Amino acid sequence: MKQIVQFFLVGLVLLAIVVVYDGFFIVEEGKQVVITQFGAPVGDPITEAGLHLKMPFIQQTEVFEKKILIWDGDPNQIPTNDKTYVYLDVTARWRISNALQFLQAVNNEARAQSLLSDIIDGTVRDMVNKNDLIEIIRSSDWSVDTMSETASASTIGTKPQNGRDQIAEQILEVAAKVTPQYGIELIDVMIKRVNYIESVRLKVYDRMISERKRIAAEKRSTGEGQKAEILGTVERKLKEIISTANREAVTIKGKADALATQIYGDAYSQDPDFYAFQKTLESYPQIVGKNTSLILSSDSDLFQYLKSVKGR
Repeated sequence: MKQIVQFFLVGLVLLAIVVVYDGFFIVEEGKQVVITQFGAPVGDPITEAGLHLKMPFIQQTEVFEKKILIWDGDPNQIPTNDKTYVYLDVTARWRISNALQFLQAVNNEARAQSLLSDIIDGTVRDMVNKNDLIEIIRSSDWSVDTMSETASASTIGTKPQNGRDQIAEQILEVAAKVTPQYGIELIDVMIKRVNYIESVRLKVYDRMISERKRIAAEKRSTGEGQKAEILGTVERKLKEIISTANREAVTIKGKADALATQIYGDAYSQDPDFYAFQKTLESYPQIVGKNTSLILSSDSDLFQYLKSVKGR
């Protein structure tokens, strides 16, 4: 009897250990759990982190991420509205908004990724088909007027100007209406890369080179015009400075000559005979040269001067 009681107690202890081991579970931070019983979900999803209880053996836990997940699609070759083929590489962020609905509709993340590929790829293809190439490659804040003349002429006035960012928002708006039925919230969609197919790439490069050459020529022409304007201004100012300086020099020289004449006049007026004599002396070096022959009258000043010099 005693042995039976001991076996019974041991059984109770083992049962208690099993119940504790399989009956309690921990929900980690960033996770959410759906409890299933024989494969069917029971109750609402558990989204709070911590220790929780379930029926051991009978009930199981399905763990799902609560954090934001990344969907990364394969690059696709898609024709635009103006019949130009491009490769688009698109990515998106999503999360499981309703774990119970997600379990019933999708079951796991691998199938969710496949489902998102179908939804987003189809939406991307529809949006690209409705827009011209210029709208796919330009940013939404980049005016079409800054693009090449060919692109501007083919797009302005034909369709609303969207740009890559606006198209990505439109893709998100359309695709986000489909995903909630699967317990998925689509947070955003982004076009990572746009590339041309090989047959179009060389033509685009040629157009880009031609456009850059046109812009460079325009810049050079503007620079030459500014250069000519600056040189003209410099030359005009230089002439103004030289003219002003010459005028001031002539004015100063005229004043100096007038003052010198006045001084000479005042000095010579004090003794006119001496002034006449000095002027006569100043004229001699110009009259008498090395081989000069003079015929002078006896009453000329020069004769009298030479006579006086000889007498000395």
